[in-house]
Amino acid sequence: MTYTIALISPEEKETLAVHYMQRVRYEIKAEIYGCCIKLLTDDHTFMDTWQENFYSMSQNVRSHGRLFVFSDLGYPPDTVLYDPYTKTAFLLNIRYYGWIKSIALSCAGDVLEDQHGINSVHGACIDIDGRGLCIIGPSGAGKTTQTYGLLSDPRVRVVADDWFFTRVFDRDILGFGSERNFYIRQDLETIWTEFGGMVRADEYDADGRAVADIRWVLGKGRLIPLTTLRTVIILKRDPTDPVVAKQMDPSEGSEMFSRYGYFNPHLLVRDARKTAIRDRFIGNLLDSAPLFMVNTTGTPSATQEEIRKIIRMEKSG
Repeated sequence: MTYTIALISPEEKETLAVHYMQRVRYEIKAEIYGCCIKLLTDDHTFMDTWQENFYSMSQNVRSHGRLFVFSDLGYPPDTVLYDPYTKTAFLLNIRYYGWIKSIALSCAGDVLEDQHGINSVHGACIDIDGRGLCIIGPSGAGKTTQTYGLLSDPRVRVVADDWFFTRVFDRDILGFGSERNFYIRQDLETIWTEFGGMVRADEYDADGRAVADIRWVLGKGRLIPLTTLRTVIILKRDPTDPVVAKQMDPSEGSEMFSRYGYFNPHLLVRDARKTAIRDRFIGNLLDSAPLFMVNTTGTPSATQEEIRKIIRMEKSG
C-alpha cells in the first residue's frame, strides 16, 4: 500500500468540502454494517463500481461518514486526508478502486469502533459446517488465493473475502459481512478454474480486478451474513523460515498483531486510544479462537492442505 493518510481538523474539512462540492456529479449512499457511508465524486466508473460492491442505502438516511473522491493537481498522487471528528475522508488522485472501498470500510469501522464497541478485521471470514475461520496476513501472503481455494468445497460458506466486522458475546466472537459483491482478482480463475467466467475479460479494470457476484458460482445459500469465529490463521510468505505451519500462543499472537499494525494498512486513526481498543479486542479474539501461522512459500495446493489439516477438514468427494 502506498497511499498516505493525514489527519485534518473539522475546519480544514469544511474548507475542502466547500471546494469539492462544486465538482460533485454523483452522491451515492452505501449501507456498511448499519452505517451510511456516502461517496461524492465526479467519476462515473467509481460510482458504478461502488454500487455493484455495496448494499444501497436510502437517500433519506443521513450519512455517518463521507468520501470525497477527486483528481486534483494541487496534491501528490494517492493522498488521503481524514477528519476523525466528522468521519470525512478526501481521496485525491487515487485511481485504484480497491483503496476506495477499503477506506469506506475503514470509515465505517471508525464509527462502529468508537460508538458501538464493534471491531473490524482486514481479512477473510468463512464458515465450515458452522465453525468460523478468519484468514489474515500482510499483502501478498495469499489470503485471497487460500480463501477461494477453500470455497471450492461445497461445505464452505463465505461471510467476507477481505474485511469483516466483529462483536464479542461472552466467550464467542461473531464475524459479520457487509459487502454485497466482492472485488476479485482476475488471476483467481487461473489458480482455481471453478471461478472462471464470473466476470467477462473486458470487465476487469486496469488493475486486473472487478466486482463479481460469487453467488453465480457458489449458489445463493453460500454467501451468509455471519459466523462464530473458531480459528484464526495468519498467513506469511517467508522462504527463509523452514516451518510451514505452527500454533501460536495468545501472547505471541497479540504481539504480532500489534507489530504488524493489526494487519490492516487502511486504519484511518492510530492513536493511543484506538490502540488500546484494538489490543483489547485482539486479546478477546485470541482467548476465544486458537491461532495458527502458515507459511505460503509452497504451491497454493500445498498451502491448502496445511490449512485443511489445521481446521480438520477432509477433502470432499
